[in-house]
Amino acid sequence: MNYKTAFRPVKDQVSAQEWQARLDLAACYRLVDKYDMTDLIYNHITARIPGTDHLLINLYGLVYKEITASSLVKINVEGEIISKPDTDYGINKSGYVIHGAIHKARPDVSCVLHTHTRAGMAVATMKCGLLPISQTSIRFVGHIGYHEYEGPAVELDERERLVRDLGPHDAMIMRNHGLLTCGATIQQAFNTMYQLELSCRSQVDAMAARTELTMPGENVLAHTAHLYQPGARRPYGVLEWPAMLRLLEAEQKNTDFPPYWH
Repeated sequence: MNYKTAFRPVKDQVSAQEWQARLDLAACYRLVDKYDMTDLIYNHITARIPGTDHLLINLYGLVYKEITASSLVKINVEGEIISKPDTDYGINKSGYVIHGAIHKARPDVSCVLHTHTRAGMAVATMKCGLLPISQTSIRFVGHIGYHEYEGPAVELDERERLVRDLGPHDAMIMRNHGLLTCGATIQQAFNTMYQLELSCRSQVDAMAARTELTMPGENVLAHTAHLYQPGARRPYGVLEWPAMLRLLEAEQKNTDFPPYWH
């Protein structure tokens, strides 16, 4: 079987807008790996190619450290492959069932992330959901959806309920499953996932301490949540992104994995 992990560069075969989307999406995969939010070869991050109805998604079989700009697969929102590297690797059906539904229903969304982290899955099993017990988690008060578990996300009729439960939000907890975030940019979607994951980790730690927890009053919760929305002060992720790319570039010197920009 042809399961290679080095792929022919496609920079000269795509538009400048698509190449930039590929670079940012590949970097996003690497950052999700760096911050310990991966699950072997599973899960997906998708990005819309500007000015088109096409999406970019990972090959099903690569770990996130192996993903490069040229290894990404171009699909439409129905999951049909438009182009992909010369390899027997394909795509994971759940990737377009979940992601395609959101991209199709939310034209404001350019990127969707889905994870199965230890802390995310733990909070997804808690009846209380995400608690506003830290400044980080308060960001999501009134700005997060919940989707009940229906089994592995491979049935197309689940799409309507996924979209309904996400609503206008950029974050969702998929009960008994994992976490999902989206955003107007790849940078924003990553930042939201990082904050959601950190919120889940801190909640699991605090609840494991088996002590009484404190929560701010409703007026403080609403005010804080408002200030942390992308349009309130600044679009989150934009300022952080160049620093994250510098971090990846510096760490590239100490790894044998191909650079994300290949």
